Formats: sequence, structure tokens, C-alpha cells
Amino acid sequence: MSDTDPWLPRWLPLLRECADDGPVLELGCAAGRDTATLVEAGLRVVAIELSSDALTQARERVPTGAEFHCGDFRAAWPLAEGAMVGAVLASLSLHYFAWDETLALVRRIHRALQPDGVLLCRLNSVNDLHHGARGPSASGRDEDFFYVVDGISKRFFDRAAVERLFADGWALQHLEEVRVLRYDEPKVAWEAVLRPTPSSATGS
Repeated sequence: MSDTDPWLPRWLPLLRECADDGPVLELGCAAGRDTATLVEAGLRVVAIELSSDALTQARERVPTGAEFHCGDFRAAWPLAEGAMVGAVLASLSLHYFAWDETLALVRRIHRALQPDGVLLCRLNSVNDLHHGARGPSASGRDEDFFYVVDGISKRFFDRAAVERLFADGWALQHLEEVRVLRYDEPKVAWEAVLRPTPSSATGS
């Protein structure tokens, strides 16, 4: 069966260069689809996933080369105290939270990245109409693009919101709105590559 969402391979050279001999930190690995691509490319992975069912599938799909942890990645990450990584992957996993929580996560990623590291992420687009980019609003403010979708709060981003999320402490090297075909209906998402720069935010 062909891969209907072959998004990651073009970024593997960059991830390999930035991770060097360290692991890629994967925030929200789901059933291990991207984890498998990383491991097959010779990268080590430390992956965090909230769903125990998805994590069981990930462990079956990637029996070696990855270290899996079940939990909420808003909690402490399974890294040694003071440890930093060269690469963080967050594909379709950073958009479930209130804006202040999302900002806090982005600042934590910034602190965890080595100065020459990279964050590769995908975020829901406001044009993702097949997958919930319409009301009701989870915050009560429609301009937030934070909606309740099948009982789960999900945030959707326009270009300005992506740029605002990464305004402090990040150099946005690539931002592209992409069409993902692996679901029952086409999905629209933002694909972003970011490098850390000095941040003015308190605690960053």
C-alpha cells in the first residue's frame, strides 16, 4: 500500500543533521507512523503519546529504535535534567490547547532545543473544513479559531496565527499550507520549520 501522506522524507536530512547522535523528541507520536519513518532513516526517537491504545500500535510498528512514553506532553518530558535535543517533531499535535498553553509548550520546546536545533511541526489550517475548522468555538471567541470537534477542542491557524505563535525566539525558515490525503477527507495543514533564536519571553 502506498504512503498517502509522504510528508516527512524531505525533512530527514535536516533532522539527521540537527539530531546528530542524539534523539529526535517526538511530541504526540500517535500510532507511530512518523516514528517508523525516522527509525528507518537511522534516527533514534524519544516519543510521547497520551493514548495508550495508539502507543500500543506504535510499539508494535516500531519494536526497536524508539523509546516510547505514555503521558501528556504538557507534563515533564523524559529527558535527563538539563538535557537538550537537536530536533523536535510535533506533527498535528500542538493544536489541542488554549492559546496560553500552546505558547507555554512552544517556549518549553525552545528551552529544550540546542542553539542550532530545529522544530518541525504541522498545525491545523483554518481551511481544514472537512476536519472541524468551523464552530462552535471552544473559547467563546470565534476569532480564536478554537473549536469543539467531536467533543474535543481543536485550534486552527491562519498564517498570521502561526507567525504570532512563533514570534518570540524563533526564525521561521519554512511555512507552507499543505493538503494531506491520508484521511477519509482531504486535510489542510501548515507545515513549518523553525530554528531557535534568543527569546525575550520571561522564563524562555
